[in-house]
Amino acid sequence: MSFAVKVTGHVGSVVETELPGLTGSLIASGITAGDASLWDPAAEDEASRRLGWVRAVSVSRPLVPEITALRDELVAQGVTRVVLAGMGGSSLAPEVIAQTAGVPLVILDSTAPGQVLAAIDGDAETGGLAQTVLVVSSKSGSTIETDSAKRAFEAAFRDLGIDPADRIVVVTDPGSPLEASARADGYRVFTADPDVGGRYSALTAFGLVPTGLAGVDIDELLDEADATLLEVAIDSPENPALVLAAAIAGGGARRRDKLGLVTDGTHIVGLPDWIEQLVAESTGKDGSGILPVVLLPVSPELEAKPDDLQVVRFVDDAHAFHLFERHTDEVLVSGSLGAQFVVWEYATAIAGRLLGIDPFNQPDVESAKEAARGLLDAQPAPTAPAFVADGVEVRVSDPSLAAGGTVASVLAALLARVPADGYVGIQAYVNRLELSQLAGLRELVAADSGRPTTFGWGPRFLHSTGQYHKGGPATGVFLQILERTDVDLEIPGRPFTFGQLIQAQAAGDASVLADGHGRPVVTLTLTDPQAEVLSLFEAAQ
Repeated sequence: MSFAVKVTGHVGSVVETELPGLTGSLIASGITAGDASLWDPAAEDEASRRLGWVRAVSVSRPLVPEITALRDELVAQGVTRVVLAGMGGSSLAPEVIAQTAGVPLVILDSTAPGQVLAAIDGDAETGGLAQTVLVVSSKSGSTIETDSAKRAFEAAFRDLGIDPADRIVVVTDPGSPLEASARADGYRVFTADPDVGGRYSALTAFGLVPTGLAGVDIDELLDEADATLLEVAIDSPENPALVLAAAIAGGGARRRDKLGLVTDGTHIVGLPDWIEQLVAESTGKDGSGILPVVLLPVSPELEAKPDDLQVVRFVDDAHAFHLFERHTDEVLVSGSLGAQFVVWEYATAIAGRLLGIDPFNQPDVESAKEAARGLLDAQPAPTAPAFVADGVEVRVSDPSLAAGGTVASVLAALLARVPADGYVGIQAYVNRLELSQLAGLRELVAADSGRPTTFGWGPRFLHSTGQYHKGGPATGVFLQILERTDVDLEIPGRPFTFGQLIQAQAAGDASVLADGHGRPVVTLTLTDPQAEVLSLFEAAQ
């Protein structure tokens, strides 16, 4: 399946204007050649160590038989359930790959205690811990969520009389602390190309090891990507990466800086979640950026059509869809999953040049991590809520937000702070297996605010849109949703539990957003989550 992109209307004219400059700059061929000077001089050092993804297909080919052999070995032992512990690029690409292939893969990218326990315990359909192999993926080797999951699984395996070395596979960069400790513990280790940043790592060991072990045909995925490499390397107006980059980042002062991502008939499952991280973390910095907004085909934004929202619609056949559906002024995209990975990576890097930013760093991600670590070290007493209504504890960054004394009035006050060019960010630090319905709150808030609204599961989104929230335009208002639960789990070798960790991550990010960047933040803690979700929805209407 070839890759196709179709643009019409306003975005079509933007692309037409931008393409001559892009082709003349030789940026497509320059990226392929590994030219680190294509961006600002300040970005050159980072870029020189982050362009390995352009050769990912050829570098990753030798991994395929190794991964396949390990899968066969595990299956022969009755180990058929694969759990992936990873954050950001280490989990989002594998999630899309497995879902699209229809292959079970348990993604653990949360510190919610109930979700961690569910990943350890398994179920009757996919198997329990006795049938499980854990893939621990961390580029740096020091990601706290991934390290905590690894510690919990090690203890659980030992409790069952299983040697963790027989059931844990590690994917990391060469020379990382995780590689050293994993080899010392006798774990199977796959090292990835260190010149590939996490969000560009879909076609490296980070994307291939967990999905290959789960049963995905990763050779076919690499074939799909390989078929697109020549097309994106040519400095031509027909290059789909140049067209896509111009569509999402071109236009100068007329640029639409919100990117609505709609799945509408494509065979690919969950691609917008991967693109959300790639684009938000790559571009959301220096007060600029592109905010991806994952939408349904019936989301309020598609009816309201804000002036600053550019819609990208993923369809089965972009050219045929345009002829019959006539979605004028949208970007229509179709193609195989491997092709999507390649084209979006190229397009995002090119978008960085158009925006004048470094698309390979993430300067504001560490601030929330540092704040969380500080809270875990200090273990301060919980901040008293501004008020409690129907079991919902309400905390606010500005006392005036709580003046109304009800959850509905607090939400209304928060949405009143959204500027004309702003957005709402909903962040749910809960067990999403038990409270999956919370994602529907996005639709209500988007309709009520009239502005693009994002939804992220915490702490997963901290490794995705978290960079944009702090480094992008100062136009966001934020709603945190937390849960009070009796379920908790110790983290072996750590002085805190998973419950304390996720609370610290939420509080740390709220502090950085409010105190460090002056963003309005409302935190709602559900003390009886299942019972209070309905009242929360009612308050949002």
